[in-house]
Amino acid sequence: MALYLLVFAVCLLVIGSVLAVLMLSRTPRYLTQAEDLLTLFAKALDNSVSETEWNTIMGYPIRHDEFLEGVRRRALRVMEEHGRYGRAQRGGQLLDTEGQAELNAMRDHLNARTELRKNLI
Repeated sequence: MALYLLVFAVCLLVIGSVLAVLMLSRTPRYLTQAEDLLTLFAKALDNSVSETEWNTIMGYPIRHDEFLEGVRRRALRVMEEHGRYGRAQRGGQLLDTEGQAELNAMRDHLNARTELRKNLI
């Protein structure tokens, strides 16, 4: 009987600990920063980004920074209007020339804003 109570107490302790950890832990948050977008844009302009990588970063809303959310939405619009996923899979250009020009302008603007914020802080 003592062995039964010992096993029961250990199991109760383990299960209770797991439940406590699960209830007290928060959902992990991924905060997309300007550097993440700059890296992604550079890869997209070099045609070295995969569709999965693009969709992973661009498909996640940026709630902590309205400016970055606007950049993300504009980049999605550029990809919808000028993206060519089929050709990118076969080694071609991810964006047509107009899309590359727009994405390059967005990258330059975001880079200038990031540098300005670093200098102010």
